[in-house]
Amino acid sequence: MKPIRRILVAVKDPNARTFPAIDKAAQLARAFKASIELYHAISEPIYADFELTDTSLRELRQQRMDLHLGRLQTITTHHHDTGLRMASHVDWDYPVYEAIVRRAAAIRADLIIVECHAGRRLAPWLLHLTDWELLRTSPVPVLLIKTKEPYDKPIILAAVDPSHLHAKPAKLDDEILGNASGIARQLSGSLHAMHAYFPVPLDVAASQMLTDSQAERLYTRVETRTRERFERTVKTARVPRALRHLVSENPVVAIPRLAKEIGADLVVMGAISRSGLKRVFIGNTAERVLGALRCDVLVVKPKRFAARVSRKPRGVRLVAQQLPSVF
Repeated sequence: MKPIRRILVAVKDPNARTFPAIDKAAQLARAFKASIELYHAISEPIYADFELTDTSLRELRQQRMDLHLGRLQTITTHHHDTGLRMASHVDWDYPVYEAIVRRAAAIRADLIIVECHAGRRLAPWLLHLTDWELLRTSPVPVLLIKTKEPYDKPIILAAVDPSHLHAKPAKLDDEILGNASGIARQLSGSLHAMHAYFPVPLDVAASQMLTDSQAERLYTRVETRTRERFERTVKTARVPRALRHLVSENPVVAIPRLAKEIGADLVVMGAISRSGLKRVFIGNTAERVLGALRCDVLVVKPKRFAARVSRKPRGVRLVAQQLPSVF
């Protein structure tokens, strides 16, 4: 696990009454002796009309920045009194998920923390677009906060895929387990590891008919092979045997179900970004898992994953205001 030295907290609403993401970032910062930056991206457009001059635009831009920055600085002042190193920053930038990735790169953040967006979705399991795009594009691990309760000896579940059924890089499991075990150790929590797999006999031709006994032997062989891979993967993370879970079930169902059964406070998963239909298919599966989980989720990427967003902020978005017709 890469040491956590700088944490970026993306603040959705500086005027909110509570800030679970900041509270949990403070816990992690104390545990890892890390610094925190509170960041807010102003993404709303400015509707320009014929009365808006360069001077008034600069003044409006600065007023909005000062307003949000003042609120963030009030929060940082409170936490400075507790000994935390905390700074704040406000930018005009859009879309929000790209702005967060850019800022994380600018300060060399090791972890991004953001609250899950609430509100109506097209389907119950869908994530908000901003959350999903941030998880998909960020090369930095993203901790998506779904609960308000602080961590208290948290139960952490690492979901690995040693069979690489979804074409994930082999090293990604090491990243998942490294992050999960590091957080569990620093927060005095417990670490569980799981692998959910389909027992599909891929080495049998579709036209070949099997007797019940042949099918049973084949499925046993598949399970044995999968268990061996799983045990090798989790061995280096020193996960207790009683906390290792090999589940013959669809990951979309198995991961949320097991997380609920063990009372997980945090699930650590891996993700890769793909293009075209393959990205849509795999992304849909991952999003269903993420949307179904009721606990916090940490999503990590392969080491060589690169951000595909420009490093330069976009600035203020001006939208021309339609003038009333005189006819």
